[in-house]
Amino acid sequence: MLLCFVCHMFLLIVGITVTLCCFLSVSVSVFISDIDECATGRHTCGPEQTCYNTRGSYTCQCPPGYQKNGGHCVDRDECTLTHYCMHRCVNTQGSYYCECNAGHKLASNNHSCVDIDECSFSSYMCQYQCINSPGSYACECPEGYQLQGNRLCQDINECETGTHNCQDDEMCWNYYGGFRCYPRNPCEAPYAKTSENRCICRSQAECQGLPPSIVYKYMSIQADRTVPADIFQIQATNMYANTHNTFRIKAGNEAGEFFLRRSSNVSAMLVLTKPLSGPREYVIDLEMVTHHLTMNYRSSSLLRLTIIVGPYAF
Repeated sequence: MLLCFVCHMFLLIVGITVTLCCFLSVSVSVFISDIDECATGRHTCGPEQTCYNTRGSYTCQCPPGYQKNGGHCVDRDECTLTHYCMHRCVNTQGSYYCECNAGHKLASNNHSCVDIDECSFSSYMCQYQCINSPGSYACECPEGYQLQGNRLCQDINECETGTHNCQDDEMCWNYYGGFRCYPRNPCEAPYAKTSENRCICRSQAECQGLPPSIVYKYMSIQADRTVPADIFQIQATNMYANTHNTFRIKAGNEAGEFFLRRSSNVSAMLVLTKPLSGPREYVIDLEMVTHHLTMNYRSSSLLRLTIIVGPYAF
C-alpha cells in the first residue's frame, strides 16, 4: 500500500486579513493480484469439464461435442442444430457422421454426397448397355430383345407375339434379335411340295442331275459363338439293309465356316469351325449319298439348311 500526500494552497480573504491555507489530500492506490482458481483447485468444475481461469473468476467448459446442462456435460446433438450433412446425419456421443443415400458416396469433405457411377465398375454390370442415373443405374437391351431380370437380355419371339409383318403365304421364323419371313411353299420347279418342308421332283426328264428330294430346315444361332461347336445333326429318315451312306457339304461353305462330321452310317453332325458375325444368313446344302451295295445303285437326298446368325452374342 502506497500513501501519497498532496498540498493544495489557496488565499482566503476575510476583511483585510489574508490567510494562506494548505489542505492535505490523500490518494491511495491498491494493487491486488488475481487468484487462479483453476490452478489452486478452488473451482467447482466437474471431472469431465475443463477449468479456464478468468480475471477475478473462472469458467467451466465441456469437451467438443458436449454442452452444459446445469453442472453436467451432455451430448450435443449436432444433427438437430444445423444441416451438417447433405443426406443423413447420424449423431454419436460427442460427435456425428454423415451417411449418403443408396447409389451415392461421401465426398472428400465427409459432408457432401456424390453419385456412384455403377456402370464404371465393370462391363458385366449389364449384358448389353448400362445407363447411369443419379443414385442408380439401369440396363437396356437392343431392339428385338427385352430385359430379363436386372441385367440379362432375352430375345423377343415376334412370331409368337404376333409383332411381325409376314404375309399369309409366308412362314415367320424367329431368330436371336429379330425375325424373317420365308415362303410357306419353298419348292421351285420342277419340284413339288409333298409335306410341310419337303419338295419332290417327279419328272425324271426334268430332274436329270438334280437331287430327287430337297428338305428345307431353318435354325438360329448367336453371333461370335465359341468354336468348334456342334450345331445341327442330319439323319436318314429311312434305313435299308446293305447300304452305305456318305455325307458332304455340297454348297454354301465357300469360306470354310462349317465341317460335316460323319457320326454313323445314318447320321452326321454339322460343326461350326469359325465364329460368325451377324446379322447374316447362310444357306448350306447338306447331301446324303446312299450306296446300295447289292444292287450297285446310288441315290442322294438333299437337306437345304438356312442358318440365321443374330447380331449379338446373346
